[in-house]
Amino acid sequence: MIERRDPRSGARSRRFDDELIGLDPDDPEAQEFAAHLDRMSEERPAYTVEGYLHGVSTFADSANRAEGGRRWAAWLVCVLLLAVAAWVVWEALTFVILTWL
Repeated sequence: MIERRDPRSGARSRRFDDELIGLDPDDPEAQEFAAHLDRMSEERPAYTVEGYLHGVSTFADSANRAEGGRRWAAWLVCVLLLAVAAWVVWEALTFVILTWL
């Protein structure tokens, strides 16, 4: 299993022993690159609730790391998803209420 390391935590990734030989493990950019490689090679269950929730968590983590236009795009995606969910709930409630009256 791949270990996830936060570059700000100060813990050394094993990638410096295996794949990133020659890079300075104390360099913040090298630590961020090792964390990026860990995220890219991570395997998670597909087509399960756990896999879906992990995907949402990954999206939230990447949106928090994003800056500028990408951060605004992630914000827009979230707002649009919430708007669609609110519309679906409203339509379902109006259908149920009008059916029972």
